[in-house]
This record gives sequence, C-alpha cells and structure tokens, in this order.
Amino acid sequence: MAGLNVSIAFLFLVVGVCQALRWISKRFLSPGAYGCLARELAGSLQLCTSCLELRMLVEIGPWGGGFGPDVVLTLLFLLFVVHGTSFDGASANPTVSLQEFLLLESNLTATAAKLLAQGAGAGTGWAVTKLYWSWELTHFHLIQNLIASECSSSIRTSLHHAAFVEGTCSFLFHLVLYKLRQSHPTCRVPALAATVTFLTYTAGPFTGAFFNPALATAATFHCSGSSFWDYVQVYWLGPLAGMLAALLLYQGNIPRLFQKNLLYSQKSKYKIPKARVAAAHVEGDEPRQKSKGEKNNSKPRA
Repeated sequence: MAGLNVSIAFLFLVVGVCQALRWISKRFLSPGAYGCLARELAGSLQLCTSCLELRMLVEIGPWGGGFGPDVVLTLLFLLFVVHGTSFDGASANPTVSLQEFLLLESNLTATAAKLLAQGAGAGTGWAVTKLYWSWELTHFHLIQNLIASECSSSIRTSLHHAAFVEGTCSFLFHLVLYKLRQSHPTCRVPALAATVTFLTYTAGPFTGAFFNPALATAATFHCSGSSFWDYVQVYWLGPLAGMLAALLLYQGNIPRLFQKNLLYSQKSKYKIPKARVAAAHVEGDEPRQKSKGEKNNSKPRA
C-alpha cells in the first residue's frame, strides 16, 4: 500500500499547488482575466494531473498493487468532490464552456480564452505528471515508465460505438449539470461527483469515459492504435453532440442560434377556472348594460 499512499499524497499536493495558484491569480489579476484564464488553467491542470495518476492506478493497481477497482472509484469520487469544492466556478471542460456560450452566458472572446486556458492547463498537467513519473518514486511509476512509450488506444470497441458511448456520457453529465445549476453546492458537488463516478465505472472499459475533450487529448491522443481522426470523432465530436442533445432536450432550443422553442410550446403556468372566466365576463357586461339603460331612460330637460 506504500505506492498508493504516495499517489494519494501527490494528489493532495496537486490540489494544494493549484489552490495557491488560484489564490495568487485572484489577488493580482482582474476578475475577467482570472475567470477566463487563470481559473480555467488551474482547474484543467488539477483535473488532468489527478486523472492521469488515477488512470495509472486503474491500469497497474489490480495486478501491481493488489487492490481492486473499488479503491480507485472511491478515490475518484472523493477527488471530484474536492474538485467541485476548490474549482471556484471553473469548468475545466470545453463542452461546458461551449454550452455557456450557446446559452448566452459568455461571449466569443471569453469562450475562446477559456478554451485556450483549458488546453494549456491539460498540456501542462500531462507534462508535470510525466516528470513526476520519471522520478520512479514507487514501483507503480517504474512500471508506468516502462510501458509509457507503448501505450495503446483507450478505444476498445468499434468507432461508432465508442463515439456513442462518449456522447451518451456527455449527454447524461450535462443533463445532471443543467438540473443542478441553481442547487446549493452541498447538494450539487456530491451529485456531480457521483455522476462522474458512475459514468466512469459504466463506460470506462469501452473508451476510458473521459467525456472531456481537453482531458482526453492530453491522456490518450498520443497513444498508438487509433488515428487522429478516430480520436477526434470519439473524444471531441461525441461529447459535443451529447452536450447539444442535452441542451435541446432541457431548453428546447439553442439561444445563441435561434429563439424559437423547437420542442416545447410556450404555455402559461397558471390556469384560470372556467367559472371565474364566465363570472368575469358577466361582471364586465353588467356595467355596460347599466350604462345603456341609463342612457335610454334619460329624458331631456325642459
């Protein structure tokens, strides 16, 4: 278990460093630069580094450390609870940033800055993790260094099925995200962490269950076994299609593209009973009839 303890200590160290980066950036940068650049970069760095370490434990832990997937899934859940608590509003996910753009919650410049920061954070996280593995602090990292140059693709099913799996994961994740947008963090954070853990457990054997284009690019695009276009279809287009489907199902339209609701008719939330409507018409007609009667009965004065 010594190797597992080193990995857990590394995860805590990554969260602490990224939290310090957020604190320093928030103090010295403007709110716009912090929200679009520093916050997303720190969040993507934290997410990518921790997920790469967990992925290494998933691949090597069962036969190299003697622990099962329940240990890794528990760590994954706890880690995403920590992410949700410490991210300070960052998404660290390009599909979430694009969703905010389509919902008119972010303009084009801010969205482009977020996407660049997420890509830079994921790339930096991959480089930092590779450097950490090269120190070979545990036998896990020694084995990882031996097999790193010959890593295989995470796509372990047909291309169309893999794209469907990633799209479905993104679809379900965004539906839960939409539903919990206005919820209190004490409810939202554990619910999202449980959703990610469940999707990873269910879809992990097929595609790795990334449903995050930046994370997938850093984790698996360099591995052999699939072409670049295959990776794009599965890990970019699949999650993007899932996000659009969730947005259409939840909103009924895409506000950035058109205002008309395609799925749901705009109806009043409150229904007025027919009896009240009839009474209102009667009350409205009585003054009219009275005024007419007064007019007819009136006689000209001499």
